[in-house]
Amino acid sequence: MSPASKVLYKPLSIVASVAGGLLAGKIFTEVWQRISPSDEEPPEPKDLTRSTREALIAAAVQGLIFGLVRASVDRASAKGYAAVTHEDPR
Repeated sequence: MSPASKVLYKPLSIVASVAGGLLAGKIFTEVWQRISPSDEEPPEPKDLTRSTREALIAAAVQGLIFGLVRASVDRASAKGYAAVTHEDPR
């Protein structure tokens, strides 16, 4: 990848990552509302009024969703960049 190409790709990558994080947060909220037995917000790890099991399940689901969304966004942005510039963004 040429130096000019790196300069262009870095800001695009940062914007895509931020957008992916926001999207992952919205997806997690929707998923949690569907799998949670109550209409409560996802538990915070330090909230001792909620069960440990519930807190760990929420953390696992959130990690899974964030990982999948991040990989999807990174992959799509790399493919889009390669399609436009005909250069590998690695």
